[in-house]
Amino acid sequence: MDEKLGCIKDGSYYFGNSSVGRLYLVDTLAGDPEVLQVEAEAYYEKLVKNSSSTPDVFSVPGGEEVKLEDSCVCFVPLYRNNPTCKLLLLTDPKDKETVLAVYLNQCWWPLEDVVKTADPSRDGLILVQTLGERIVLFVLNYIIFGMLEGSSANDAFFLPHSATECAKILWSNGEAVAFYSVKMKGSLCDGMTSQCYLLPVLDTMFVRRKYQRGGLGMKMLHDFCQSFMAEDALGISCPISAAMYQVCQKFLQTYPEEQKRLWEVEAPGDWSQRVNIWLKIQMESSPSGKAEVGIQTNKHRKSDVDQMSKGIEFVPGVGKAAGDATKEKDDIAAARTLNSQGPEQVDLEQGAGNTQQCKGFRKRAGPGGLLGDKATKQFRIAP
Repeated sequence: MDEKLGCIKDGSYYFGNSSVGRLYLVDTLAGDPEVLQVEAEAYYEKLVKNSSSTPDVFSVPGGEEVKLEDSCVCFVPLYRNNPTCKLLLLTDPKDKETVLAVYLNQCWWPLEDVVKTADPSRDGLILVQTLGERIVLFVLNYIIFGMLEGSSANDAFFLPHSATECAKILWSNGEAVAFYSVKMKGSLCDGMTSQCYLLPVLDTMFVRRKYQRGGLGMKMLHDFCQSFMAEDALGISCPISAAMYQVCQKFLQTYPEEQKRLWEVEAPGDWSQRVNIWLKIQMESSPSGKAEVGIQTNKHRKSDVDQMSKGIEFVPGVGKAAGDATKEKDDIAAARTLNSQGPEQVDLEQGAGNTQQCKGFRKRAGPGGLLGDKATKQFRIAP
């Protein structure tokens, strides 16, 4: 047996080992993403060539074994609108929409290990900066929320973030338990327009199911507000879920000084696209006010709707759209701002329920919808 970063090599595959002192993916991954993808592609080609022989197996936590065959793996884009960086995922042969592991550094990493850390300093809300943290964000956002823990009632889940999305992950007891992302003031709304956000906007937020009702939604909302103390107005991206409204109500009752600053907004967020959240809560709690105030809570972003209606892949296959380079520069600069202004964290005990701020909705794929075309092995948007 060969040892590598706490993983055990057995034939041509790796699986996680829970030995004491193990280093996890986010603690060790510091390579070039293109090199990691080349390794994954080489491994996939090996699976295809060996499809006629007896396959190796992956031991799923809990004891079940899954055969490692090309029919059970697929490549998916790590970032929105960027086809050059993809991850190789292992799916359950009985349910192609259930992801079991991610292939990185020549290892198959179970999902629960991807979102863990052995670094004691990685605690509280940490700005996403490294490739390992980007992968943790993707797993939390696209796989754990989008496929495993998302509510089937809203039939939707977040699209992948961009490569330079400003986001923070909340770490607790060695595990990533929540995240939120921000569209920074001055950053482009999307690659199809020259419009820029007119205020900082909290765009996505998610708390893992087993950590809900512990005050983490309020904690992240408080961090967001404290990160932009110089701003007179802050936005939360429309549509806001009912659960997120409950978080906002508790937060604004606890911090009344923020009642004038928080707005539900549509991009780019000028005054005609804003509704004060506290006012809306008060109006909707009044029988006579329910029909007077409100933004549609099921409205998609225009760019996302365009993608869905065309039934195209998440990631366009040709180059970068005009303005992407400018957006990347804006986002990188904005990330520094978010990091430098972040406050010391406050442990809020007032709870929140499901804090899924469901932005960037799309319909769930049907059975087997996880696996795309065999040649490209990418997710496709359901029309």
